[in-house]
Amino acid sequence: QVQLVESGGGLVQPGGSLRLSCTASGSFFSLYVMEWYRQGPGKQRELVATITSRGTTNYANAVKGRFTISRDNANNTVYLQMNSLNPEDTAVYYCYAERSGRGYWGQGTQVTVSS
Repeated sequence: QVQLVESGGGLVQPGGSLRLSCTASGSFFSLYVMEWYRQGPGKQRELVATITSRGTTNYANAVKGRFTISRDNANNTVYLQMNSLNPEDTAVYYCYAERSGRGYWGQGTQVTVSS
């Protein structure tokens, strides 16, 4: 069983930056594929970024070049650095952990980009 707790969301002006964190409980964090999803108002949840257990990363086209996913296995934490934010990035951001076909969600953290 894995519990995920996100933090770092908030209100930011267009062009600003935020860093989201997701800390996991449990063992073997380094073996999990970690992902960030988001769900904007009236939209479906979408995959934003992925980092594998080996550190390979992948990004949605909408955030490529602006967002960076990273992980700190010693502290069971995955990060999402978000730069050059725009109003279309407004969403609840969720952390997701997957290993051997089992997945776990965090509770989400709200990111609002507005002037």
